[in-house]
Amino acid sequence: MMSRPTLWLNLLNDTLVEHTNLVGYSLAAKSGYQEESMNEKIVRTIALGTCALVFLALGAARHVRAADATTPYPSMPPVDQYLMERNAEIALARSAAPPSISSDATVMVLGKHGYETAVEGKNGFICMVERGWMNSFEAPEFWSPKARGAECFNPPAARTVVPYTYFRTKLVLAGKSKAEIKESIKTAMGKKELPALEAGAMCYMMSKVAYLNDSGGHNMAHLMFYTPLMDAAVWGANSIDDSNHVSFKFPNSPIFLTPQFLGDPEPMDIFVVPTGVWSDGTPDQM
Repeated sequence: MMSRPTLWLNLLNDTLVEHTNLVGYSLAAKSGYQEESMNEKIVRTIALGTCALVFLALGAARHVRAADATTPYPSMPPVDQYLMERNAEIALARSAAPPSISSDATVMVLGKHGYETAVEGKNGFICMVERGWMNSFEAPEFWSPKARGAECFNPPAARTVVPYTYFRTKLVLAGKSKAEIKESIKTAMGKKELPALEAGAMCYMMSKVAYLNDSGGHNMAHLMFYTPLMDAAVWGANSIDDSNHVSFKFPNSPIFLTPQFLGDPEPMDIFVVPTGVWSDGTPDQM
């Protein structure tokens, strides 16, 4: 079966040829065969040029569709698409860890200019919902308005990891580009405006209702451990790339190295260990 673009081009060509013949006959009647031939050549040249433009346009359209397929979120949508109803965000944030931890944690929610305190806690943990821009800068879902990563950070991470989330988020909401965000983080680190990683920093990501990526491959109950930069082999960890594909260098190892920071520019690694159980105690069928 002929495709619609091909059929459309054939109809366009037939119409142009018919138009060419009509013009040629009219000119011949008035000015003779020689003038007819000259005008036929001009019109045919225009027709061929038009067809060439059509082919170029169709090619460009195919290129755009291919780019969209590989870059589903090429730029940042309006900020409102990242925001949640306040109580829903509080509930989602708390679902990151078992209630025995999250019920006494501080809860942060995203506003139009950054994170705001919604609930004051008393155990030193911070629960929040991160957005797609906390992925690696090369992640295809960096600008995704759908990402909702529920996390509960323990006290060391609350003191030395969460400030990077606050800082990145403020830059994003201020309209900065990826390059500007990276440079600002490097500058802030150089001025000691961002803290050095504290030993023992970790967080819970055990929410059954979080949405981490479109592929679903990372949407599992797990714990995250923050370390200085090191080789994944030190933990016997399998590396995950920006598209959530795993390189199984260590078959059957339950530990993974995420691509989130890796010194680009935040100077830390994140190792992931699945828990096999959600924060509500039900099993995670990974």
